[in-house]
Amino acid sequence: MENYSISLPSYSIGNRVYEKIGEICLPFGKKVVCIGGKTAIRKVKDLIVENVADTGLEILDFLWYGGEASYENVDKLKSNDAVKRADMIFAVGGGKALDTAKALAFVTDKTVFTFPTIASNCSGTTAVSIMYNSDGSFKEPFFFPAPAKHCFIYTPVIAESPSKYIWAGMGDTYAKYFEAEMSSRGEDLVHYHALGVTTSQLCLYPLLKYGKKAMDDFKKGKATFEVEQAILSVVVTTGIASILLTAEHIIDYNTGLAHAVFYALTSYPHIEERHLHGEVVAFGVLVLLLVDGNREMFEKIYDFNRSIGLPTCLADIEMRTDDLDRLVPMVCNMKDIDHNPYEITEDMVYKAFLELENIMK
Repeated sequence: MENYSISLPSYSIGNRVYEKIGEICLPFGKKVVCIGGKTAIRKVKDLIVENVADTGLEILDFLWYGGEASYENVDKLKSNDAVKRADMIFAVGGGKALDTAKALAFVTDKTVFTFPTIASNCSGTTAVSIMYNSDGSFKEPFFFPAPAKHCFIYTPVIAESPSKYIWAGMGDTYAKYFEAEMSSRGEDLVHYHALGVTTSQLCLYPLLKYGKKAMDDFKKGKATFEVEQAILSVVVTTGIASILLTAEHIIDYNTGLAHAVFYALTSYPHIEERHLHGEVVAFGVLVLLLVDGNREMFEKIYDFNRSIGLPTCLADIEMRTDDLDRLVPMVCNMKDIDHNPYEITEDMVYKAFLELENIMK
């Protein structure tokens, strides 16, 4: 029997979770440095200061993370005096801000707490930072032994963020289920992988049930029950599934054809400039389902995408069928489809793209 440890996320969600900062964080020290995005810090700075007052915690400074989740920014922050003096780091903002602060906490051996202000990804709860080069190009995943000590999900601030983030977050979230199910199909899984695949179902079904209403409420800035369920799927469930599926720091069960489509499309500059990760991954899920012959689920996801405006054809991501001769080989060269129950060929992917296009005619 192999010896291993799994550390799962601890989190609070609601409109009073910042009141728990002192209770949850004080056992880990007294001096705090807050690191995040400029907009995020502006939105929650006063709330954090107010709720830290009289707790015994001391906030040393609020620092901008640098604009990119890069090792260069981690190194710059590491030399900051407030960071050196701090016992713990409060990571505030979106995915890149949280990932930068998480990486900084790891290399400086400090405890990190996350305060997501948008719901576009699971960075607040997962045990990895997605690192980029200084020019914004992808570099590598940086895995940690455990996620942040605690994630404070303050729903009123998230509900007031631009709706495009949770919109794209939903696409990236339901992809987790389809890719985990497909890549693990027919295998005798170890417990944590099996638990991750089973958990990934909650990345899909709550969104099919609550996603449309959540988007409608989100656009009105309302933190309703449906909005909370969508936030939990994006921020928490996906993080738990990812930790379980990447326990050995491998991507076999944590990615698949939908992400291969996304990564191939990033070779076109307009994708990075004008489209969001989860938006494009959602389009990739439709390709995955057609390749896999899962017509019943394809129709459900196609209808769901249409209901909230996620892509359903190449034109939605500013591409044309003329691009497929170049695009399809790139998709099939991505390592994301290396671990699959059957070989995914260029012919299969090409036909899936064309079938998707013909639906619109």
